[in-house]
Amino acid sequence: VSNHGIETSVMDAMMNVSREFFRKPAEEKQKYTSLINGERFRVQGYRNELVKSDGQTLNWSHRLSLQIEPEDARSLHLWPNHPETFRDVLIEYSSKTKAIRDLILRAIANLLKLDENYFTNRFTSKALALARLGYYPSCPRPDLVLGFKPHCDGGALSILFLEEHTRGLQVLKDGKWYDVLCEPYTLLINIAECMEIMSNGIFKSPTHRVLTNAVKERFSVVIFNGVDEETMIEPAPGLLDEKRLAKYRKVKSNDYYASVFGQFRQGKTIKDTLKV
Repeated sequence: VSNHGIETSVMDAMMNVSREFFRKPAEEKQKYTSLINGERFRVQGYRNELVKSDGQTLNWSHRLSLQIEPEDARSLHLWPNHPETFRDVLIEYSSKTKAIRDLILRAIANLLKLDENYFTNRFTSKALALARLGYYPSCPRPDLVLGFKPHCDGGALSILFLEEHTRGLQVLKDGKWYDVLCEPYTLLINIAECMEIMSNGIFKSPTHRVLTNAVKERFSVVIFNGVDEETMIEPAPGLLDEKRLAKYRKVKSNDYYASVFGQFRQGKTIKDTLKV
């Protein structure tokens, strides 16, 4: 997506504070760890790799995950306060992505011949938004390890900002991996699992991965958008009739999110468990 309305200065500031955080000493970054007492995992915080089982695929990456919405769910003690502008930049950048999110959700609803606000009505002030800042260092053996293993995004819609002309992201189509490249100051929009379910499979949530690079490091910023926790995730009734049956069972949003990370660690997707 180009001409999206986010100023280049805001995008530069967002990428700069992300880059500055990941270049801090390890002991400084560990102050924001996603591990509680060195063991129990939480979604928010910094981590470089978490091995939960012997069969889990390693990811050659560092990540800082911070919940943006709802506001009362922010764990601000996990938000870096150096540089001092980090919080202001992240809040400004993420707030500007909301307009993009809603514009795309309305376009999808129109394409499906639903009420234009069918999807946006599921994104109130209680809707979930998670920012994930990613850093993929150069890897001496890119043939042995991925930057991020194959997966589908959780939630409804992901808005990804990549460094310009950075290679590494790939999407799977018809059994073949294709490179995804972004032009400077463009955004990549990714359909996530909940949107596939709500569109009854018309819009697909693509499997994607990140490769490592032996020479070049890579940075990214993604905003994951999810529906309200109390929302029922199910195929839109307007898409169903006697000839078009539901392809997915319905699930409450908070039950979905309670399961998505466990499934991800095992290389599985929630949408597959909900198929009729």
